[in-house]
Amino acid sequence: MNYVDDKKVAELEIKANDIRQSIIEMLVAAGSGHSAGPLGMADVFTALYFHLLRHDPKNPALPERDFVILSNGHICPVQYATMAHAGYFPVEELKTLRKFGSRLQGHPHRTKLPGIEASSGPLGTGISQAVGMALALRMDKKTNFVYALMGDGEQDCGIVWEAIMLAGREQLWNLIGIIDRNNIQIDGFTEDIMPLEPLREKYESFGWHVIDVDGHNIEEIVNAVSEAKAIYEKPKMIIAHTIPGKGVDFMERRFEWHGNPPGKGPTDTVPADKQAAEALHELRTLRGRIKGEHE
Repeated sequence: MNYVDDKKVAELEIKANDIRQSIIEMLVAAGSGHSAGPLGMADVFTALYFHLLRHDPKNPALPERDFVILSNGHICPVQYATMAHAGYFPVEELKTLRKFGSRLQGHPHRTKLPGIEASSGPLGTGISQAVGMALALRMDKKTNFVYALMGDGEQDCGIVWEAIMLAGREQLWNLIGIIDRNNIQIDGFTEDIMPLEPLREKYESFGWHVIDVDGHNIEEIVNAVSEAKAIYEKPKMIIAHTIPGKGVDFMERRFEWHGNPPGKGPTDTVPADKQAAEALHELRTLRGRIKGEHE
């Protein structure tokens, strides 16, 4: 069931805020990692794991499960945090992020953690893996969906467009891509480094059905996936327009937070030694406001 009423939206918004707090806590414990992208994609991951996906945290190898491929693997803190809150492993384990011997590596490792479907790191490779998986599932007459989550910066990679062309030619109805359109990458704003627009028209020209959504609007995200599932003759791409660093005012829309954890980011507004506490304070305060809006 993909429909969401106001009560369910409220539950998912609060859960996304809890996940954002876990992201901050695990990045602080690691002393390294990416802040902006994970915070920005918390609503999308929450909608997927808590409402949209066919999956079972107690049985990650469920044959009927949907597959989630995280192509921009550097935002894995949001996937780890969401999976932990969903019950794949204890939330306390999040504090082992990037530690030696941890199952939670700085980029997802398929054989380390049940529920991770593909190792990723080199940008552009995730969508290629997803296209291959979707094609194989179709050949086997399976009905599983493959969700390929991508960054907008990695659209610069040529390998992405090879996969996009193949998916369009093969009319892979079981493939749903989601682009985190946050307009930043590690060196600056995407349109300054390698302009992507018109991004929608580019995908459409390769035979994809494209849907634009507010990546922080749970109802829009759910409706977009519902629409995508109803299109049978082509692959689908959801362009989720997000705010990098969402929920933490001093991080929002700043590319400098792409690859920095609290304590190691820009200090022009919040001193390094106060960044973690300030981020958690903002998110905890926001949680109360979200709850109040729906009471």
